[in-house]
Amino acid sequence: MASMIMKLGSKSEVFHRDGQTWLCSTGLPSDLVVEVGEVAFHLHKFPLLSRSQVIENRINDYSSEDDEKCVLQFHDLPGGAKTFLLVAKFCYGIRLELTALNIVGIRCAAEYLQMTEDRGDGNLIMLSESFLNEMFGHWTDTIKALETCKEFLPYSEELHIVSRCIDSLAMKACADTNLFSWPLPENGIAQCPEGNHVLWNGICSTAKPQPLSEDWWYEDASLLRLSSYKRLILAVESRGMKPEKIAGSVVLYAKRHLPLLCRQSSFQGRNHAAPRSLVSHPSDADQRNLLEEIVALVPTQKGATPTNFLLRLLRTSMVLQARPSCQDKLEKQIGAQLDQAALEDLLIPNIGYSMETLYDIDCVQRILDHFARVDNEPLDPSNYIIDEGQLMGGSHPLTPMTMVATLVDGYLAEVAPDVNLKLPKFQSLAAAIPDYARPLNDGIYRAIDIYLKAHPWLTDSEREQICSLMNCQKLSLEASTHATQNERLPLRVIVQVLFFEQLRLRTSIAGWLFVSDNLENSQNPNGNLANAGSNTRVGAVRDHLVEADDIMERVSELEKECLGMKEELEKLVKAKRGWNLFLKKFGFRSKSKSIDPKTVKSCLLIQKNQSP
Repeated sequence: MASMIMKLGSKSEVFHRDGQTWLCSTGLPSDLVVEVGEVAFHLHKFPLLSRSQVIENRINDYSSEDDEKCVLQFHDLPGGAKTFLLVAKFCYGIRLELTALNIVGIRCAAEYLQMTEDRGDGNLIMLSESFLNEMFGHWTDTIKALETCKEFLPYSEELHIVSRCIDSLAMKACADTNLFSWPLPENGIAQCPEGNHVLWNGICSTAKPQPLSEDWWYEDASLLRLSSYKRLILAVESRGMKPEKIAGSVVLYAKRHLPLLCRQSSFQGRNHAAPRSLVSHPSDADQRNLLEEIVALVPTQKGATPTNFLLRLLRTSMVLQARPSCQDKLEKQIGAQLDQAALEDLLIPNIGYSMETLYDIDCVQRILDHFARVDNEPLDPSNYIIDEGQLMGGSHPLTPMTMVATLVDGYLAEVAPDVNLKLPKFQSLAAAIPDYARPLNDGIYRAIDIYLKAHPWLTDSEREQICSLMNCQKLSLEASTHATQNERLPLRVIVQVLFFEQLRLRTSIAGWLFVSDNLENSQNPNGNLANAGSNTRVGAVRDHLVEADDIMERVSELEKECLGMKEELEKLVKAKRGWNLFLKKFGFRSKSKSIDPKTVKSCLLIQKNQSP
């Protein structure tokens, strides 16, 4: 429904403009001047007072000499001179075209002038209301009319035009898309989806209609002013729309109206295509106010809003220096669904005044703390106990906590090269993940190794502290092999890794030998196998025995390494005692690397007692 033309007479156009003056050429001299703003209308009394109670009252109250025209002023008329021209044409019975763009102004002006049915049947209030009721059945026209309501405040609010537009749009947005296949065309002629055949009575027999997607209304809604959009979102929410659908609309609206948000390259192309055009770049203050309003509209249900979008909002709020309450809400919401975050989105640049580190470690720490408080995952130890096969293959159960552990380990590896990252911050972030949440400690080991490499000035005590964050027993074979050759690790840690690697290899050998004995006992006394399938099992056993030989050789090498290390440590301890006596005698302090003999002996004693 593009427009509705009311043919109220066969008169030709009698209004013409001369500068800032409108004249009505009916053949009769004008006896009334109506001033609206800077525009003057030279009209006649009778056509106007017969339709408007206000104009009649003004004319009756006007006192002047008989030879002067009656002059009325309506400077506060809704819509100004442009709308009054349409009202005047209606009063003269001239053809009037009602559209979605002028109907709100005409309805408000008719109310202002009290053009009710008491002044005659089919007056302008009744006609404009009839058009509005018909227009509310069309999505596009309702959107257009809603956008014009701001020009006619407070009349458009008092007449409930805004609320009726919002209710009409919300009802259509919440409607089941399976009940209709595509929006009705505005010209009233329905067509097939291909647009080649005109339908009769709205029925298409040549092709089955395709259902609309649930986001069909996002694009039009994103064009609304913020005040109208907020009311639309609240309306669809009150009607029970799913939070995921509301979040999808909010995402598109934010991308369209927050240019700073769209500058984040990694955010482009996710969840929804980038808008075709952006509004003119507003000031930082306007963007800050808009961002805070958008954050208030984001659904609070866990998982309803994409985590990457929330992180982009948080980053933008830091750049725009939004209120702390706005940032706190985003951090809490991100923390509630941190397991859905991506590492690249978690790397938030530090834009604070201190600029101590490259990335905002404190923000991630707060988000992680929120996750720890919200996560109510039951602690079932069986879900976190891993066997040799999982260590070798890298498989482990995926739970929200283990996913966050992997995310944090990756984040630590990214921020570890920062030379300004203090050890307490690194420890606090790593220690926030409980030991059971890391079935495999390869990630935290990699982060620790990178940190040690970037901070070579750490003392032995500090190296011991940071290495205590990982569990040497949960390192994979590859990580263990790397750790045993890592000169950056403290000696105590290397000894522990060697011990657990030896223990793991011996356990594997025992398992292979147990399987081998069982298969040999299943053979016949004559040495012949029961069937052809047994030949296959024997071949597999032989392969396993070959592997076992390789493992035994590795165990032997490890035992030799441990023995050699033990002898070297004992020599170092004796040498250290001698040097200490010498230095004390001559008054020097030793600056050499200290080796705690108790630590070494305890590690070797544990290895001796627990070795099979």
